[in-house]
Amino acid sequence: DGSEDNAGAFCDSGTVTRLRAKGLVPKAFLANNDAWTAFDAIGDLFVPGPTGTNVNDFRAILVR
Repeated sequence: DGSEDNAGAFCDSGTVTRLRAKGLVPKAFLANNDAWTAFDAIGDLFVPGPTGTNVNDFRAILVR
């Protein structure tokens, strides 16, 4: 969403284990509201690539 190249991240029961295996402290990322750095460090960001659309400029009109 927004100006970043990612569209979120994958999180599962092994996420904390993978962070700790890299010597990272999951609670520190939560305290700093820094999910991007945590998920990037373990390769779990979802980066779909260009979509050819800009949903930030999307407008819709409903006519009844």
